[in-house]
Amino acid sequence: MSDKNCILVGAPVDSGKRRRGCVMGPDAYRTADLASALRALGHQVDDRGNLSPAPFTAGSHPKLHALEETIAWTVALADASESALQEGLPIFLGGDHALSLGTVLGAMRHAQALSRPLFVLWLDAHSDFHTLETTDSGNLHGTPLGYVTGRDTFEGFPRISSPLPQENVAIIGLRSVDEAERAALQSTTIQRVDMREIDETGIAKPLAHFLDRVAAANGLLHVSLDVDFLDPSVAPAVGTTVPGGATIREGHLVMEMLHDSGLMTSLDLVELNPFLDERGRTAQVMVDLAASAMGRRVFDRPTRAY
Repeated sequence: MSDKNCILVGAPVDSGKRRRGCVMGPDAYRTADLASALRALGHQVDDRGNLSPAPFTAGSHPKLHALEETIAWTVALADASESALQEGLPIFLGGDHALSLGTVLGAMRHAQALSRPLFVLWLDAHSDFHTLETTDSGNLHGTPLGYVTGRDTFEGFPRISSPLPQENVAIIGLRSVDEAERAALQSTTIQRVDMREIDETGIAKPLAHFLDRVAAANGLLHVSLDVDFLDPSVAPAVGTTVPGGATIREGHLVMEMLHDSGLMTSLDLVELNPFLDERGRTAQVMVDLAASAMGRRVFDRPTRAY
């Protein structure tokens, strides 16, 4: 995976939950110098600035937060994702996880045009498998995998003609799953790897199993990396902190394995809330993880003074 055309797309989505701050995420990644890190690895970098949502008119809902705005972001991001995938490897700078409603949809459209299957690796403390009906919080950053796999009750969102097959999804890092999601997930073929399994057997084995399936199917691979995949002690700048997450070393191992596989075709960096950060610490950690996914090796890693 050398000499890639990395297309940076700012997605300042802040509609997926009530706690504000992810709107500042794209600029934090730029300040942490993601572009320079990628160029140092030999990649071309095309920073296309920040997207805006499609036109929308806000409504009022008893439970759902910012539904129309999130739909508008989904429309804009699906188009941007599909377009960027035709030119290189897009990296979406979030923004909360609602942005993946659009980025994964765009990747699905691109994969369908190529007659190749799409696989999704979801690195997250949460399963994000809710629907508009099952979410108790009304926060739509908890719905992307429900949407793209074709669960019901997504009226108003772009129609998905061919849902993402459940067996093409792996969620790694789980440690906070709502009761409704747990019940729904147990009847699926989604690969689910929680932190207990990681503690018992390590993170490499289940990831390698998934990557082997992607390679065998000649699939495209969309990776969605949530800040809360990591333990909050090393990545505090997230509004959904759940103790007991992946270590820095486990995070880099995942990214290094992705690079070694050569399979990743698009990447989300989501849920960074700079308002909650400590001197840019989390933004830099996420930039370093992205660099590992794009080829930085253990011996090349710079020393950081936070």
